Parts: sequence; structure tokens; C-alpha cells
Amino acid sequence: MAASQAAKRVLVVHYSQTGQLARAVQSFTAPLRACPGIEVVDAPIVPREPYRFPWRFLDFLDTFPECVYLDPPAIAPVAFDPDERFDLIILAYQVWFLSPSLPMTGFLGSDAARVLAGKPVITLIACRNMWLTAEAKMVALLERCGARLIDNVVLVDRGPPWSTFITTPRWLLTGRKDAFWKIFPEAGVSAADIEGAARFGRALSVALPLLSGAPTQSLLRGLGAVRVDPRYIASERIGHRSFLLWGRLLRRIGPPGSRPRRAVLVLYAVFLATMIVTVLPLTLAAAWLLRPFLSGRLREAARRLEAPSGSECDRCGDFL
Repeated sequence: MAASQAAKRVLVVHYSQTGQLARAVQSFTAPLRACPGIEVVDAPIVPREPYRFPWRFLDFLDTFPECVYLDPPAIAPVAFDPDERFDLIILAYQVWFLSPSLPMTGFLGSDAARVLAGKPVITLIACRNMWLTAEAKMVALLERCGARLIDNVVLVDRGPPWSTFITTPRWLLTGRKDAFWKIFPEAGVSAADIEGAARFGRALSVALPLLSGAPTQSLLRGLGAVRVDPRYIASERIGHRSFLLWGRLLRRIGPPGSRPRRAVLVLYAVFLATMIVTVLPLTLAAAWLLRPFLSGRLREAARRLEAPSGSECDRCGDFL
């Protein structure tokens, strides 16, 4: 009994639609599950209304207003007691429309989220390549729940940005993520990067049992947890403002699935495609041209956005 009471308890809350994030969670937590001094409680989020995969195109677009405005959908009862003792909570989430996915927002807006009060949290993200706005929203939601973020781990699709605009939608709308036409790589986070997430679990399995209480600061610094690409900072800001404007309009027109809203969504799809092929390349080109003049400010912004875990890799050799 004494050993059980002394064991560190880690709650892992996650939702994976495609299975990619589930594999990342498994890799990340495997060393923790193998550690006799740590108990891992797995808690997948189950939405009351499932989100199908592959997506239908208009169903996919129809989720974005509520997603951007953080309207929490109903979720099924969680597989843990929110009043239980946990020493650390890992929240693993996808990025939908530059925001946390709706199921994760649903959890954070539910009564079960009281488990977060006063707890240290590590966020784990698996996404295409834009996650800055989503994590900023997540930090605000965690603060509202009384939690404190001590680490953030981000796994991204390393394919060329131009290719991911094709490969990611193809995967979401057809379920196919394989390479094709000899120029488009496989979609998603690479198997090597997912396997490499085990280093974070190894680091935690060493650090957690040695702590006298819950962790109060980063445990994953020096492990290359997150790297910010400065090219995406301005693009995300522009994209998010667009989502907010169109999202406000669509929410006023009607609820998800309503005919008037679907009609406007068709117009939005045309607008979004135009943005992707015109404004985004211009933004990236402008950022490249201005980079010599803004390099210092961009590096400082990237360093700030990489907190609290940072991009340094000086400890990677100890846990690979």
C-alpha cells in the first residue's frame, strides 16, 4: 500500500481522429507505463456526436466557427474520477482551424476539467505545421481551469509547406496519406518522429519518481520538444483573423448543418482557396524578403513562443 501511495500518478487525456496522435501518445507514454514508480491513467475523449473520418468536405468546414470560438461540444463521461489525485496531466490534442480540436475543447469545458485545478500540465500536439494560435488558446483555457503549463511538445509534418496543402486535405477527405505522383510525400508526422517521442517519456520516467511533490517547472528542456518556424507567425495571425470574421458570420446565420449556413460555406470555401493560393504565398514571400531586417525580432519571437520547453537538444543524447 505504501508503494502504491508513493507512486506518481499521470493522467493522459487525448482525442485522436486519424490515429496519428494516438500513436504519438503511445510512444510518449510507453516508458512511463514501464516504470514501476509511475501509474498512468489513460483517458480518451469520446464526443457525444462522433466526428467521422474521413471527413465529408462541407462537414469539415462546418466545424470551424465553433472550433475557432471554442464552443465546447458535449462529451461522454470520462474514464476517471475528477477528484482523484494526479501528480501530472498530459493533454494530447490535434489542431483544427488554428485551434484545439473540438473534442479537447469539449473536455476543457466539461465538469471533468476540474481535475486540472492546481495541476501541472504537459501538452502534446501532432499537426501539419501551424499550431501557435492553438497553443495560445490552450494556455488561456488551462489558466481558466487553474492549471499551469510546464511543458509543450510539438510533432509536425516535415513535408514542404507547398506539398502539405495537398497531402493533408487529401488525407482528411479520403483517408489516404501515402506518397503519390513521385513529388508528394506521405502526409502527417513521420514514423521516426513519432517513435522519437519516447525520449520525453524516458526523461519523465527518470525525473518524476525523484520529485517530492508535483513538478513546478519544465522537465523536458533540452530535448528538442518544440521548434517555431518564424515564417508561420504572420500567416497564422492573418488566417486566424479570417476565421474569426467568417466564423462570427456563420454562427449568426444558423447552427451547424443548417441550409443557409451550408450555402455560405460554399462561398467561404472559394474564399479560403483564394487565400491559400494568393495571400499565403505573398505573406511567406514578404517574410523572406524582410527576414534580413527582422531576423533579430523573429528569433526573439520564436524563442518566446517555444517556451517553456524550448528547442534546445543538449539532453537528447541521454534519452534517445
